[in-house]
Amino acid sequence: MNLFEEVYERRKTRSIKWDLMEMIYEIEDASEILPLWVADMDFPAPPPVIDALKKRLEHPILGYTYIDDGCKRAIAHWQSKRNDWQVEEEEIMFQSGVIPAMAAILQVFTNPGDSVVVTPPVYPPFFSIPQNQGRKVLYSEMKETNGEYTLDYEDLEEKFKTATFFIFCHPHNPGGKVWKEDEMNEILRLAEKHDVLIISDEIHSDLVLKAHQHIPLAKLAGDQAHRIFTCIAPTKTFNLAGIQASMLIVTDPKKRLRLENHAAANGTGMMNAFAPVALQAAYEEGEAWLDELLEVLSSNMDYVIEKLGASIPSIKIAKPEATYLMWLDCRDLGLEESEIMKKLLHDGKVALEPGSKYGEPGTGFLRLNVACPRSMLEDGVERIIKALG
Repeated sequence: MNLFEEVYERRKTRSIKWDLMEMIYEIEDASEILPLWVADMDFPAPPPVIDALKKRLEHPILGYTYIDDGCKRAIAHWQSKRNDWQVEEEEIMFQSGVIPAMAAILQVFTNPGDSVVVTPPVYPPFFSIPQNQGRKVLYSEMKETNGEYTLDYEDLEEKFKTATFFIFCHPHNPGGKVWKEDEMNEILRLAEKHDVLIISDEIHSDLVLKAHQHIPLAKLAGDQAHRIFTCIAPTKTFNLAGIQASMLIVTDPKKRLRLENHAAANGTGMMNAFAPVALQAAYEEGEAWLDELLEVLSSNMDYVIEKLGASIPSIKIAKPEATYLMWLDCRDLGLEESEIMKKLLHDGKVALEPGSKYGEPGTGFLRLNVACPRSMLEDGVERIIKALG
């Protein structure tokens, strides 16, 4: 059977997606609920990665592990081939995840009370991490027209006037937008004008569908690259979230030194014994798997648009340009979000994410994860139709 067709039983595997729904959705019994919410895939990792991990386990000692030059070369080669971005190996730093990396950057380069700009609807840690650190979050809401999101540059500049940092979701989660060169040039112009540093979260940058191309912000930035911290990882791309590995690309050596000193002071920056093995195998041998995955995701998205669009035309769906997440516009259903979620969970027995989780502008939307076998997705869409049709 094709790797992307087989359905795997994930319950009782300590899976957040499958085993924590009672807690997440505050329900008594989730045994019959199909989870199409959190952003991990119901596909197995690439066979070369599994093979590399099995080989590592042939050695019975799992001691302290370091990242060697082989990993750095694999990352640099991948960026060169996929994004035409020339990354120097010394510019690569490591963290256990993009969110810990973001937290470390803010701790090092901001102070309590400093302002951080985010553009909702957007991934919730973008505003929760700064808030938890005592930073002030400035919300510059994105404009949405027929499912297409754009930045409000006038408002963004107003926020930049008093900000220290901008957290940029690139590609955009949950909207699936691939940012264009002219849009990013305007961000860079405003950042230079107001001396704002940028965290560019590019964790979904490998999950860009055909006809679209990811352009790393730092690649475009030229002599302004020093103000950008690029966050990337193999974890979303190759379904390795549990491995916990991410990278920071930092071109400014002085900023790298400050981050290195912070890691030393806090005992962070190391990886578990499996992370470098999986990372290197994914980047060196996972490309064919990824290319097939992107075809599957595109086909799954087309199915959702056709089937759900025909059955519930009041739900508006724009095909994402990237990610495996669809952003369903349910505002014309005439239902409150709480009622929509109740119907999905109790009538349809399916779990999606409520749009308000991504900030006030997300109210009225649902986020749907389509990274699963077609049979599972078809079941999920039928459940949505049963609940909301």
